[in-house]
Amino acid sequence: MLKNEKAKTPVKPKQETVTKKPDTALQELQQKRERKNVLMQGNEAVALGALDAGVNFFAGYPITPSTEIAEILATELPKRGGVFVQMEDEIASICAITGASLAGAKSLTATSGPGFSLMQEGIGFAKITETPCVVVNVQRMGPSTGMPTSPAQGDIMQAKWGSHGDSPAIVLYPDSVKESYELTIRAVNLSEKYRTCVILLLDEVLGHMREAVRLPDMANVRVISRIKPTVPPHWYKHYDENQKYLSPLASYGEGYRFHVTGLTHDSHGFPTNKSSEAGEMMERLRKKISYNIRDLVQIESHQMEDAKIAIFAAGITARAAKAAIAMARFEGIKVGLLRPLTIWPFPDDAVRKMLRNVETVIVPELNQGQLIHEVQRLTKDKSESNLIALQRVNGQLITPNDILRKIKEVF
Repeated sequence: MLKNEKAKTPVKPKQETVTKKPDTALQELQQKRERKNVLMQGNEAVALGALDAGVNFFAGYPITPSTEIAEILATELPKRGGVFVQMEDEIASICAITGASLAGAKSLTATSGPGFSLMQEGIGFAKITETPCVVVNVQRMGPSTGMPTSPAQGDIMQAKWGSHGDSPAIVLYPDSVKESYELTIRAVNLSEKYRTCVILLLDEVLGHMREAVRLPDMANVRVISRIKPTVPPHWYKHYDENQKYLSPLASYGEGYRFHVTGLTHDSHGFPTNKSSEAGEMMERLRKKISYNIRDLVQIESHQMEDAKIAIFAAGITARAAKAAIAMARFEGIKVGLLRPLTIWPFPDDAVRKMLRNVETVIVPELNQGQLIHEVQRLTKDKSESNLIALQRVNGQLITPNDILRKIKEVF
Protein backbone atom coordinates (compact mmCIF):
# COMPACT_ATOMS: atom_id res chain seq x y z
CA MET A 1 0.00 0.00 0.00
CA LEU A 2 1.32 3.41 -1.00
CA LYS A 3 1.24 6.25 1.50
CA ASN A 4 2.21 9.89 1.11
CA GLU A 5 2.75 10.31 4.84
CA LYS A 6 6.16 9.95 6.43
CA ALA A 7 6.88 9.27 10.06
CA LYS A 8 7.68 12.34 12.12
CA THR A 9 10.21 12.30 14.93
CA PRO A 10 8.64 13.71 18.12
CA VAL A 11 10.29 16.86 19.43
CA LYS A 12 12.17 16.22 22.69
CA PRO A 13 10.52 18.13 25.57
CA LYS A 14 12.50 20.96 27.15
CA GLN A 15 14.06 20.43 30.58
CA GLU A 16 11.97 21.72 33.46
CA THR A 17 13.10 24.61 35.66
CA VAL A 18 11.63 26.06 38.84
CA THR A 19 10.04 28.99 36.98
CA LYS A 20 9.10 26.88 33.98
CA LYS A 21 6.14 27.75 31.75
CA PRO A 22 4.17 24.87 30.15
CA ASP A 23 6.44 23.15 27.64
CA THR A 24 3.59 22.17 25.35
CA ALA A 25 0.41 23.83 24.22
CA LEU A 26 -1.50 20.84 25.52
CA GLN A 27 -0.21 21.31 29.08
CA GLU A 28 -1.25 24.94 28.94
CA LEU A 29 -4.72 23.91 27.77
CA GLN A 30 -5.03 21.50 30.67
CA GLN A 31 -3.90 24.09 33.24
CA LYS A 32 -6.45 26.62 32.00
CA ARG A 33 -9.29 24.17 31.38
CA GLU A 34 -11.36 25.22 34.37
CA ARG A 35 -11.05 28.97 33.79
CA LYS A 36 -11.72 29.80 30.15
CA ASN A 37 -12.72 28.67 26.70
CA VAL A 38 -9.76 27.30 24.77
CA LEU A 39 -9.34 27.22 21.00
CA MET A 40 -8.52 23.67 20.02
CA GLN A 41 -8.56 21.34 17.04
CA GLY A 42 -10.74 18.25 16.78
CA ASN A 43 -7.72 15.97 16.80
CA GLU A 44 -6.38 17.75 19.89
CA ALA A 45 -9.72 17.17 21.59
CA VAL A 46 -9.49 13.45 20.80
CA ALA A 47 -6.01 13.28 22.32
CA LEU A 48 -7.16 15.14 25.44
CA GLY A 49 -10.20 12.90 25.73
CA ALA A 50 -8.01 9.81 25.50
CA LEU A 51 -5.74 11.08 28.28
CA ASP A 52 -8.66 12.03 30.50
CA ALA A 53 -10.26 8.61 29.92
CA GLY A 54 -7.10 6.97 31.26
CA VAL A 55 -5.58 5.74 28.00
CA ASN A 56 -1.99 4.77 28.78
CA PHE A 57 -0.95 2.97 25.58
CA PHE A 58 -0.96 4.17 21.98
CA ALA A 59 0.43 2.34 18.99
CA GLY A 60 -0.01 3.77 15.52
CA TYR A 61 1.39 4.84 12.20
CA PRO A 62 1.23 8.46 10.96
CA ILE A 63 -1.43 9.09 8.33
CA THR A 64 -3.26 12.22 7.25
CA PRO A 65 -5.61 13.52 8.60
CA SER A 66 -5.21 11.82 12.01
CA THR A 67 -1.49 12.37 12.67
CA GLU A 68 -1.94 15.15 15.24
CA ILE A 69 -3.52 12.63 17.63
CA ALA A 70 -0.35 10.52 17.52
CA GLU A 71 1.94 13.56 17.77
CA ILE A 72 0.25 14.84 20.94
CA LEU A 73 0.13 11.43 22.61
CA ALA A 74 3.77 10.80 21.69
CA THR A 75 4.64 13.82 23.83
CA GLU A 76 2.12 13.42 26.62
CA LEU A 77 1.83 9.70 27.35
CA PRO A 78 5.44 9.20 28.55
CA LYS A 79 5.00 12.09 31.01
CA ARG A 80 2.14 10.19 32.61
CA GLY A 81 3.86 6.84 32.77
CA GLY A 82 2.17 5.67 29.58
CA VAL A 83 3.65 4.20 26.43
CA PHE A 84 3.70 5.48 22.86
CA VAL A 85 4.97 3.23 20.07
CA GLN A 86 5.22 4.17 16.41
CA MET A 87 4.62 0.91 14.58
CA GLU A 88 5.76 -0.14 11.13
CA ASP A 89 2.17 -0.16 9.81
CA GLU A 90 -1.47 -0.25 10.81
CA ILE A 91 -1.65 -4.04 10.98
CA ALA A 92 1.01 -3.99 13.68
CA SER A 93 -0.77 -1.07 15.37
CA ILE A 94 -4.09 -2.83 15.93
CA CYS A 95 -2.27 -5.96 17.10
CA ALA A 96 -0.17 -3.92 19.54
CA ILE A 97 -3.11 -2.16 21.18
CA THR A 98 -4.93 -5.48 21.53
CA GLY A 99 -1.92 -7.08 23.19
CA ALA A 100 -1.41 -4.09 25.48
CA SER A 101 -5.05 -4.24 26.53
CA LEU A 102 -4.73 -7.94 27.39
CA ALA A 103 -1.84 -6.91 29.64
CA GLY A 104 -4.12 -4.42 31.43
CA ALA A 105 -3.61 -1.17 29.53
CA LYS A 106 -6.29 1.17 28.24
CA SER A 107 -5.26 1.32 24.60
CA LEU A 108 -6.09 3.39 21.53
CA THR A 109 -4.89 3.95 17.99
CA ALA A 110 -5.74 6.54 15.32
CA THR A 111 -5.75 6.20 11.56
CA SER A 112 -7.58 7.07 8.34
CA GLY A 113 -8.98 5.26 5.27
CA PRO A 114 -6.12 3.07 3.96
CA GLY A 115 -4.91 2.31 7.49
CA PHE A 116 -8.43 1.54 8.66
CA SER A 117 -8.74 -0.98 5.84
CA LEU A 118 -5.54 -2.69 6.97
CA MET A 119 -6.83 -2.93 10.55
CA GLN A 120 -10.02 -4.86 9.77
CA GLU A 121 -8.76 -8.36 10.56
CA GLY A 122 -7.20 -7.07 13.78
CA ILE A 123 -10.47 -5.40 14.73
CA GLY A 124 -12.22 -8.74 14.23
CA PHE A 125 -9.60 -10.40 16.45
CA ALA A 126 -10.20 -7.83 19.21
CA LYS A 127 -13.94 -8.50 18.98
CA ILE A 128 -13.77 -12.30 19.06
CA THR A 129 -11.28 -12.23 21.94
CA GLU A 130 -13.44 -9.57 23.65
CA THR A 131 -10.49 -7.28 24.25
CA PRO A 132 -11.15 -3.59 25.01
CA CYS A 133 -9.52 -1.06 22.64
CA VAL A 134 -10.44 2.02 20.60
CA VAL A 135 -9.76 2.82 16.94
CA VAL A 136 -10.15 6.46 15.86
CA ASN A 137 -10.77 6.79 12.12
CA VAL A 138 -10.52 10.38 10.86
CA GLN A 139 -12.19 9.80 7.51
CA ARG A 140 -10.85 11.17 4.24
CA MET A 141 -11.78 10.98 0.57
CA GLY A 142 -11.22 7.54 -0.95
CA PRO A 143 -10.98 4.88 -2.19
CA SER A 144 -7.30 3.96 -1.87
CA THR A 145 -5.02 6.95 -1.27
CA GLY A 146 -7.78 9.21 -2.56
CA MET A 147 -7.62 12.82 -1.37
CA PRO A 148 -5.87 12.75 2.03
CA THR A 149 -6.83 16.30 3.05
CA SER A 150 -10.44 16.28 1.82
CA PRO A 151 -13.53 15.27 3.83
CA ALA A 152 -15.74 12.27 3.15
CA GLN A 153 -18.10 9.97 5.02
CA GLY A 154 -17.36 6.81 3.09
CA ASP A 155 -16.35 4.55 6.00
CA ILE A 156 -19.72 4.31 7.76
CA MET A 157 -20.54 0.86 6.40
CA GLN A 158 -16.94 -0.31 6.68
CA ALA A 159 -16.98 0.56 10.38
CA LYS A 160 -19.69 -2.08 10.84
CA TRP A 161 -19.07 -4.62 8.12
CA GLY A 162 -15.34 -4.23 7.35
CA SER A 163 -14.22 -7.21 9.40
CA HIS A 164 -15.30 -10.59 8.04
CA GLY A 165 -17.80 -12.73 9.91
CA ASP A 166 -20.56 -11.61 12.24
CA SER A 167 -19.06 -9.15 14.68
CA PRO A 168 -21.42 -6.54 16.17
CA ALA A 169 -19.99 -3.04 16.17
CA ILE A 170 -20.08 -0.01 18.47
CA VAL A 171 -19.33 3.12 16.41
CA LEU A 172 -19.59 6.72 17.65
CA TYR A 173 -19.68 9.86 15.49
CA PRO A 174 -19.22 13.44 16.85
CA ASP A 175 -20.11 16.68 15.06
CA SER A 176 -18.06 19.22 17.04
CA VAL A 177 -14.67 19.65 18.65
CA LYS A 178 -16.14 19.44 22.15
CA GLU A 179 -18.07 16.32 21.22
CA SER A 180 -14.85 14.81 19.85
CA TYR A 181 -13.48 15.10 23.37
CA GLU A 182 -16.64 13.74 24.98
CA LEU A 183 -17.14 10.81 22.60
CA THR A 184 -13.49 9.79 22.87
CA ILE A 185 -14.04 9.32 26.60
CA ARG A 186 -17.32 7.52 25.89
CA ALA A 187 -15.59 5.25 23.35
CA VAL A 188 -12.94 4.25 25.89
CA ASN A 189 -15.59 3.72 28.57
CA LEU A 190 -17.74 1.53 26.31
CA SER A 191 -14.75 -0.52 25.17
CA GLU A 192 -13.86 -1.23 28.79
CA LYS A 193 -17.44 -1.96 29.83
CA TYR A 194 -18.38 -4.22 26.93
CA ARG A 195 -14.96 -5.75 26.27
CA THR A 196 -14.81 -4.94 22.58
CA CYS A 197 -13.15 -2.74 19.98
CA VAL A 198 -15.04 0.56 19.74
CA ILE A 199 -14.63 2.79 16.68
CA LEU A 200 -14.76 6.59 16.75
CA LEU A 201 -15.45 8.16 13.35
CA LEU A 202 -14.46 11.75 12.63
CA ASP A 203 -14.59 13.76 9.41
CA GLU A 204 -11.34 15.24 8.10
CA VAL A 205 -12.64 18.77 8.44
CA LEU A 206 -13.71 18.13 12.03
CA GLY A 207 -10.29 16.70 12.91
CA HIS A 208 -8.61 19.87 11.64
CA MET A 209 -11.13 22.61 12.46
CA ARG A 210 -10.75 24.71 15.61
CA GLU A 211 -13.48 25.75 18.01
CA ALA A 212 -13.65 27.41 21.41
CA VAL A 213 -14.14 24.63 23.94
CA ARG A 214 -14.59 24.75 27.70
CA LEU A 215 -13.39 21.41 29.02
CA PRO A 216 -15.16 19.99 32.06
CA ASP A 217 -13.63 19.76 35.49
CA MET A 218 -12.15 16.28 35.82
CA ALA A 219 -14.39 15.76 38.84
CA ASN A 220 -17.31 15.77 36.40
CA VAL A 221 -15.74 13.35 33.91
CA ARG A 222 -17.03 9.81 34.30
CA VAL A 223 -14.31 7.24 33.63
CA ILE A 224 -15.12 3.52 33.47
CA SER A 225 -12.58 0.75 33.89
CA ARG A 226 -13.02 -2.92 33.06
CA ILE A 227 -14.56 -5.29 35.58
CA LYS A 228 -11.87 -7.30 37.37
CA PRO A 229 -12.41 -10.87 38.56
CA THR A 230 -13.19 -11.45 42.21
CA VAL A 231 -13.09 -15.26 42.15
CA PRO A 232 -9.99 -17.36 42.88
CA PRO A 233 -7.81 -18.02 39.80
CA HIS A 234 -8.91 -21.66 39.49
CA TRP A 235 -12.58 -20.56 39.20
CA TYR A 236 -11.95 -17.91 36.57
CA LYS A 237 -13.60 -18.15 33.15
CA HIS A 238 -12.29 -15.63 30.64
CA TYR A 239 -15.63 -15.59 28.81
CA ASP A 240 -18.10 -16.03 31.64
CA GLU A 241 -21.86 -15.81 31.12
CA ASN A 242 -24.17 -13.45 33.00
CA GLN A 243 -27.48 -11.67 32.49
CA LYS A 244 -26.06 -8.52 30.92
CA TYR A 245 -23.39 -10.38 28.93
CA LEU A 246 -20.68 -8.37 30.65
CA SER A 247 -17.87 -10.43 32.13
CA PRO A 248 -14.78 -9.72 34.26
CA LEU A 249 -11.44 -9.44 32.51
CA ALA A 250 -8.19 -10.58 34.07
CA SER A 251 -4.90 -9.25 32.74
CA TYR A 252 -1.74 -11.13 31.94
CA GLY A 253 0.51 -11.31 34.98
CA GLU A 254 -2.27 -11.21 37.58
CA GLY A 255 -2.17 -14.94 38.33
CA TYR A 256 -5.20 -15.90 36.24
CA ARG A 257 -4.70 -18.54 33.58
CA PHE A 258 -6.62 -18.06 30.34
CA HIS A 259 -6.16 -18.74 26.65
CA VAL A 260 -6.56 -16.16 23.87
CA THR A 261 -7.14 -17.18 20.26
CA GLY A 262 -8.85 -15.93 17.12
CA LEU A 263 -10.35 -19.38 16.72
CA THR A 264 -13.88 -20.06 17.92
CA HIS A 265 -13.43 -20.85 21.60
CA ASP A 266 -15.11 -22.08 24.78
CA SER A 267 -15.63 -20.15 28.03
CA HIS A 268 -11.96 -20.64 29.03
CA GLY A 269 -10.71 -19.39 25.65
CA PHE A 270 -9.61 -22.75 24.24
CA PRO A 271 -10.42 -23.58 20.58
CA THR A 272 -13.54 -25.63 19.97
CA ASN A 273 -15.37 -27.22 17.04
CA LYS A 274 -18.46 -28.04 19.08
CA SER A 275 -21.50 -26.40 17.52
CA SER A 276 -23.06 -25.76 20.93
CA GLU A 277 -19.99 -23.88 22.21
CA ALA A 278 -19.59 -22.00 18.92
CA GLY A 279 -23.24 -20.95 19.13
CA GLU A 280 -22.81 -19.77 22.72
CA MET A 281 -19.81 -17.65 21.77
CA MET A 282 -21.58 -16.00 18.84
CA GLU A 283 -24.70 -15.35 20.91
CA ARG A 284 -22.62 -13.70 23.62
CA LEU A 285 -20.97 -11.37 21.08
CA ARG A 286 -24.39 -10.44 19.69
CA LYS A 287 -26.36 -10.15 22.91
CA LYS A 288 -23.92 -7.95 24.79
CA ILE A 289 -24.71 -5.35 22.11
CA SER A 290 -28.40 -6.08 21.41
CA TYR A 291 -29.33 -6.46 25.08
CA ASN A 292 -27.78 -3.09 25.94
CA ILE A 293 -29.13 -0.91 23.12
CA ARG A 294 -30.48 1.75 25.50
CA ASP A 295 -27.05 2.21 27.04
CA LEU A 296 -25.27 2.27 23.69
CA VAL A 297 -27.50 4.34 21.42
CA GLN A 298 -27.20 8.11 21.72
CA ILE A 299 -29.11 10.52 19.46
CA GLU A 300 -29.84 14.23 19.18
CA SER A 301 -33.31 15.47 18.24
CA HIS A 302 -33.18 19.07 17.00
CA GLN A 303 -36.46 20.97 16.47
CA MET A 304 -38.33 17.77 15.66
CA GLU A 305 -41.38 18.53 17.86
CA ASP A 306 -43.46 20.09 15.05
CA ALA A 307 -41.36 19.14 12.00
CA LYS A 308 -43.05 18.05 8.79
CA ILE A 309 -39.70 17.51 7.07
CA ALA A 310 -36.87 15.71 8.83
CA ILE A 311 -33.18 15.67 8.03
CA PHE A 312 -31.21 12.61 9.06
CA ALA A 313 -27.49 13.41 9.10
CA ALA A 314 -24.32 12.66 11.05
CA GLY A 315 -20.96 14.27 11.69
CA ILE A 316 -19.99 17.46 9.93
CA THR A 317 -22.99 17.23 7.57
CA ALA A 318 -25.34 17.55 10.55
CA ARG A 319 -23.83 20.97 11.30
CA ALA A 320 -24.77 22.17 7.82
CA ALA A 321 -28.23 20.71 8.39
CA LYS A 322 -28.71 22.76 11.59
CA ALA A 323 -27.83 25.95 9.74
CA ALA A 324 -30.22 25.02 6.92
CA ILE A 325 -32.98 24.36 9.46
CA ALA A 326 -32.52 27.83 10.96
CA MET A 327 -32.86 29.40 7.51
CA ALA A 328 -35.86 27.25 6.59
CA ARG A 329 -37.72 28.02 9.80
CA PHE A 330 -37.09 31.72 9.24
CA GLU A 331 -39.11 31.24 6.05
CA GLY A 332 -41.85 29.35 7.89
CA ILE A 333 -40.87 25.81 6.86
CA LYS A 334 -41.08 23.33 9.72
CA VAL A 335 -37.92 21.25 9.51
CA GLY A 336 -36.02 19.27 12.14
CA LEU A 337 -32.93 17.10 12.48
CA LEU A 338 -32.35 13.64 13.90
CA ARG A 339 -28.63 13.06 14.42
CA PRO A 340 -27.08 9.76 15.52
CA LEU A 341 -24.11 10.13 17.84
CA THR A 342 -24.06 6.34 17.84
CA ILE A 343 -24.01 5.14 14.23
CA TRP A 344 -23.78 1.46 15.16
CA PRO A 345 -25.86 -0.06 16.60
CA PHE A 346 -28.21 1.93 14.39
CA PRO A 347 -30.94 3.90 16.26
CA ASP A 348 -33.85 1.94 14.79
CA ASP A 349 -36.45 3.03 17.36
CA ALA A 350 -35.67 6.73 17.01
CA VAL A 351 -35.78 6.55 13.22
CA ARG A 352 -39.11 4.67 13.25
CA LYS A 353 -40.59 7.38 15.47
CA MET A 354 -39.22 10.07 13.16
CA LEU A 355 -40.76 8.36 10.13
CA ARG A 356 -44.18 8.17 11.81
CA ASN A 357 -44.27 11.87 12.55
CA VAL A 358 -42.94 13.48 9.36
CA GLU A 359 -43.94 13.50 5.71
CA THR A 360 -40.46 13.62 4.15
CA VAL A 361 -36.94 12.65 5.20
CA ILE A 362 -33.84 14.17 3.59
CA VAL A 363 -30.56 12.29 4.07
CA PRO A 364 -27.46 14.37 3.20
CA GLU A 365 -24.15 12.50 3.35
CA LEU A 366 -20.63 12.69 1.93
CA ASN A 367 -20.79 9.33 0.17
CA GLN A 368 -22.82 7.57 -2.52
CA GLY A 369 -25.52 6.46 -0.09
CA GLN A 370 -24.77 4.61 3.14
CA LEU A 371 -26.95 6.11 5.85
CA ILE A 372 -29.92 6.39 3.50
CA HIS A 373 -30.04 2.61 3.04
CA GLU A 374 -30.43 2.16 6.80
CA VAL A 375 -33.29 4.66 6.88
CA GLN A 376 -34.82 2.98 3.84
CA ARG A 377 -34.72 -0.35 5.67
CA LEU A 378 -37.19 1.12 8.18
CA THR A 379 -39.60 2.73 5.67
CA LYS A 380 -41.78 -0.26 4.82
CA ASP A 381 -44.98 1.75 5.22
CA LYS A 382 -43.78 4.84 3.35
CA SER A 383 -43.34 5.63 -0.29
CA GLU A 384 -39.73 5.81 -1.44
CA SER A 385 -40.55 9.23 -2.91
CA ASN A 386 -40.70 10.54 0.67
CA LEU A 387 -37.05 9.62 1.23
CA ILE A 388 -34.73 12.12 -0.46
CA ALA A 389 -30.99 11.62 -0.99
CA LEU A 390 -28.42 14.42 -1.06
CA GLN A 391 -24.98 12.99 -1.75
CA ARG A 392 -21.55 14.42 -2.56
CA VAL A 393 -18.29 12.57 -3.25
CA ASN A 394 -15.97 15.20 -4.76
CA GLY A 395 -14.07 16.22 -1.61
CA GLN A 396 -16.32 19.23 -0.96
CA LEU A 397 -18.71 19.68 1.95
CA ILE A 398 -22.49 19.77 1.65
CA THR A 399 -23.39 23.37 2.55
CA PRO A 400 -26.43 24.76 4.39
CA ASN A 401 -27.64 26.28 1.11
CA ASP A 402 -27.41 22.87 -0.61
CA ILE A 403 -29.69 21.41 2.05
CA LEU A 404 -32.01 24.44 2.04
CA ARG A 405 -32.51 24.08 -1.72
CA LYS A 406 -33.43 20.42 -1.25
CA ILE A 407 -35.88 21.39 1.53
CA LYS A 408 -37.59 23.89 -0.77
CA GLU A 409 -37.84 21.30 -3.55
CA VAL A 410 -39.95 19.03 -1.35
CA PHE A 411 -41.84 21.71 0.62
